[in-house]
Amino acid sequence: MEGDEVRCHALSAEGGVGDALGLLALGLGRPEDALEHLRDARPDTPGPPGVLALADTVEAAVAAGRPTAGADAMARLEAFARDAGHPWADGVASRCRALLTADPAEAERHFDLALAAHREGGRPFERARTELLYGEWLRRSRRRAQARARLKAALDVFERLGAVPWAERARGELRAAGQGVRTSGPDDVPGRLTAQEMQVVRLAMTGATNRQIAARLRLSHRTVAYHLYKAFPKLGVASRAELHRHVPAEVPVGAASGGRAAGADRTA
Repeated sequence: MEGDEVRCHALSAEGGVGDALGLLALGLGRPEDALEHLRDARPDTPGPPGVLALADTVEAAVAAGRPTAGADAMARLEAFARDAGHPWADGVASRCRALLTADPAEAERHFDLALAAHREGGRPFERARTELLYGEWLRRSRRRAQARARLKAALDVFERLGAVPWAERARGELRAAGQGVRTSGPDDVPGRLTAQEMQVVRLAMTGATNRQIAARLRLSHRTVAYHLYKAFPKLGVASRAELHRHVPAEVPVGAASGGRAAGADRTA
């Protein structure tokens, strides 16, 4: 997950943890892991979460060098986009079609169609993902100046939404395209996490289980899991073992922000 609070709630309620972990793995640049998680996800999750998981599957398949593994997801995604008539769905479907298209002119056309649809349909996170993928494609096509414009647009949105893994990916692409960018570090952690998330993360760093953390904070173990699912993408980690490399040894809980979860615009 990118830190999308509303989608996290929906996925948790519908058993869509595989979808969430698949999206997180994509953001961290682990497409093979993403495919594994998405393969285990419930295939018939209703509404936007299920549709977006189809798009995640296509992207993961292409990035893993196994585009045929995304063929069924692509067909279902296009069928939904045709029937639903939502601009955001058209944008996501066009983005995925661009990824699967071998002809450069056709790929560019689909990317442009995707961005045009995003302008009508909101969902800034999905538009930023399209900008990122378009920028990556332009860089590989040696059109570095155009790539930088797309990648910078993606980075600006990812930073605004607090989508840490995706922002880091955009920064890496910008550097590869010849633009210097600042990096984020542990000192940024307090501003990324809510006070509750920081409490849960600090206890997780001690080796406490979800149930032990729940008892300590008087929360349900599902709520603890939910806070970790929100915190991991913000910190750019995929497991508890990585927390020590990204969270300072002492961070006052009160320093964490109380703002809304990052990336909530994915469902906006």
